Amino acid sequence: MSTLTDINLVDLSQPFDSKHMSMAPGLPQFSCCPISTVAEDGFSMHTVSFGSHNGTHIDAPSHFFADGKTIDQIPLSSLVGRALVLDLTYKGAKEVISWADLAQSPHIDRITSGIIILIHTGWSKHWATEGYWEHPYLGTDVAEELVARGVSVIGIDFASPDRSIFEPPWNFPFHQSFLGSGGFIVENLTNLGELQGPEVMVNLLPINLVGCDGAPVRGIAWK
Repeated sequence: MSTLTDINLVDLSQPFDSKHMSMAPGLPQFSCCPISTVAEDGFSMHTVSFGSHNGTHIDAPSHFFADGKTIDQIPLSSLVGRALVLDLTYKGAKEVISWADLAQSPHIDRITSGIIILIHTGWSKHWATEGYWEHPYLGTDVAEELVARGVSVIGIDFASPDRSIFEPPWNFPFHQSFLGSGGFIVENLTNLGELQGPEVMVNLLPINLVGCDGAPVRGIAWK
């Protein structure tokens, strides 16, 4: 029987580092400040402050819908299991990813009910740079097709499945469509290029923030 020491775990989460982090201006910023030290107090402790959508995180339906599920209401079984990695690394800055793009994948038939979809664009390499906000984005036809196939979780290695927050008009059609159908969106993933093979196992569980619309995720993947 395999043990954790036999499994190659891939970290899918960006580090919470106030000096090296992509955080949209005007939104809550991450901070981690010492309030005691071992040298002076005999123990170390920090105060930590962050927004519910800082770093690698999950969007719950309540992010856009007042009556939608909150973080603590997401079934844990939805966020642990088989995932299909789709390679969209040929997409450039501000380009739309349509269902036609996904349909070109030789693994399209594996998109079935319950599988988690991971969109690999390689955009995580721009993390903590201005270029990070010029990411590709997903068309609403992607949301509609995934929902029709029974997919409830999608993860991306860029800031948002919708256009950059710096690109008007400021609307969120993918969020509205996918979250409105009861789905969940994991944003700011990284290291998707390190995953071996199109199908992997993932754990995308968030901090259990009761009543909250989003929460940080320490995502991991393994074969």
